[in-house]
Amino acid sequence: MTQIGRSNSGHTVTVPRRPDIQLTLGWSAVTNVGRKRQVNEDSFVAQSPVFAVADGMGGHTAGDIASTAVVTRLAEVIETDFVDPDVIEHALAIAARDISRVSGESALGTGTTVTGAALTLVGSDPYWAVFNVGDSRVYQLRGRLFEQVTVDHSVVQELVDSGVLTREQAENHPDSNVITRAIGFNELPAPDYWMIPVTEGLRLLICSDGLTKELSDDDIRSHLVAGRTARDTAHDLLDAALVRGGRDNVTVVVIDVLETSGDFDLDQTVPRRGTGRHS
Repeated sequence: MTQIGRSNSGHTVTVPRRPDIQLTLGWSAVTNVGRKRQVNEDSFVAQSPVFAVADGMGGHTAGDIASTAVVTRLAEVIETDFVDPDVIEHALAIAARDISRVSGESALGTGTTVTGAALTLVGSDPYWAVFNVGDSRVYQLRGRLFEQVTVDHSVVQELVDSGVLTREQAENHPDSNVITRAIGFNELPAPDYWMIPVTEGLRLLICSDGLTKELSDDDIRSHLVAGRTARDTAHDLLDAALVRGGRDNVTVVVIDVLETSGDFDLDQTVPRRGTGRHS
């Protein structure tokens, strides 16, 4: 387990070449080994402009090594207030090479999921570049609209997409842990991307599947709309997952766009699924 960054209740960012546009963010990140596992193989980075959760796989400490490699490489690209998605993808490619150098020590292979959001610019307008590999998730709450932004890379999700399973059936399917994409296992990273406009009042949740195994989407939404701070919300979600059983490591990052100032017009269209570019 590696934790990079800490909670912040008021971080202000000015858009380059647009001193009239300022964003104030608040965020909090928490992780817990859960009630069944001996080792926490989750890692996170929560340090503007990059926020991400990595859920390691491979058994014993191998998964921890993989998730650490990813968040460490992502943290290294934090040099300015905004980052290009290509830089994120390059960091994931470097992390994949780091993982390949140690994966030979594990008979099962070593890898990790990763999902997150990074502040980026489209022209001179601020957006969140949401990225995902695996079955950790990003959700958004905009007003009362709550939705899952990312799409799981999993066998069960493919069955849902093809109409074989409903979302409700998928939640308890025996293959729910089988993913189809990861960082590691000697494969090139292939993240999907979505662009989310940075608007006042937006709340993002980034989490490992240790949360979504225990809480339904309705449960998660009820916490996000409760009006509590990012810190309190993150802890409430973690505690709820532990109460429900905590069968896996649980990691939660909550980000709030507390305030925006200046004159800018962002595209409010529904996020579109990325194509999974290879680096």
